[in-house]
Amino acid sequence: MEYDIKDINLAPQGKQRIEWADREMPVLRLIRERFEAEKPLEGVKLVACAHITTETANLARTLQAGGAEAILIASNPLSTQDDVAASLVADWEIPVFAMKGESTETYMRHVRMALESNPNIIIDDGSDVVATMLKEKKELSETIIGTTEETTTGIVRLQAMAKAGVLNFPAMAVNDAQTKHFFDNRYGTGQSTLDGIIRATNILLAGKNFVVVGYGWCGKGCAMRARGLGANVIVTEIDPIKAIEAVMDGFRVMPMTEACKLGDFFVTVTGNRHVIDKEHFEAMKDGAIVCNSGHFDLELNLEALREMSSEVANRRPFVEEYVGTNGKSVIVLGEGRLINLAAAEGHPASVMDMSFANQALSAEYLVKNKGTLAAGVHVLPAEVDQEIASLKLRALGISIDTLTPEMLEYMTSWETGT
Repeated sequence: MEYDIKDINLAPQGKQRIEWADREMPVLRLIRERFEAEKPLEGVKLVACAHITTETANLARTLQAGGAEAILIASNPLSTQDDVAASLVADWEIPVFAMKGESTETYMRHVRMALESNPNIIIDDGSDVVATMLKEKKELSETIIGTTEETTTGIVRLQAMAKAGVLNFPAMAVNDAQTKHFFDNRYGTGQSTLDGIIRATNILLAGKNFVVVGYGWCGKGCAMRARGLGANVIVTEIDPIKAIEAVMDGFRVMPMTEACKLGDFFVTVTGNRHVIDKEHFEAMKDGAIVCNSGHFDLELNLEALREMSSEVANRRPFVEEYVGTNGKSVIVLGEGRLINLAAAEGHPASVMDMSFANQALSAEYLVKNKGTLAAGVHVLPAEVDQEIASLKLRALGISIDTLTPEMLEYMTSWETGT
């Protein structure tokens, strides 16, 4: 078995952590038990481009239990947990090509190696694997069953592919499932982003001006958690509806040209390019701390920041100080990559339980509907979303009401009046 990891001797520690996370993932565990019995992915070759964390390891175990031949590669150079990668190879014989701190060149080499396996299904995180396949190995798209996508950024790319007429197979927009983005993006990103910032800096957030760039589900989570720690939260937005929502939620809203002068901390969660740009860096306070939790590092124009700086110095793990020619400094966390995975451990397992349940069931859905799903971007059926939520409630020991026959008749009949 081929693999490319940092150190196979880290496997015992990784296995212990994988099993610890599994305790908090009851929904995925139930799916794994069913997959073990039914083998819905038997014979399927699968590539998963994901953050190699303890939670992803339990997804990989579930896919393997379903009969899939899975290969894992990292979706981010700083998100791999090397002990987890080692355990997947040593304890479950799952090929992994990932190591924390890998270069962009190594990352792309791993993407190309994964495509050499001629996968039937791609589980993607940002659509790099799908995009590389369409640009460099387009012939694979003729026989692929489909892809699943974990992130908002990746879904935007898939929609652009569909619009351009190059997406000739079905893609499941996992991020658009309610049990994914309502919980993963809001509660997962909210907690893990603040966790990463605190681990990296050990600076008190109470009383600081905390700028959240973007008020989507991830931005909502970051703003909510920062306020809970006593920060004064400022939101910047381009969408007037989201901006109003932020105001109604009690946050100050203003353009980045104003917020950049006030912020002590900045977190980007937009999925877009250069949302903090040269002119914003120039106007920031001395010692302003900047990080990203919106997938790719391009949210920050780090190239412009380097050009403005006379010195770049490492101050702590995952903390770099850019000293400007004017003497002021800007501090960048986690090299501008996902701070919650660069400096912390990513989302808590109980949140990823639902996200990865969606991934596993999306892969099964693609196989069951092979040849019948049209090319393009699809959302997992609502009843599957409801099933995942119901399993989660059951695992938490929570019961809810159900409609009585009388209620159901009222809700479905036009003849029943007030």
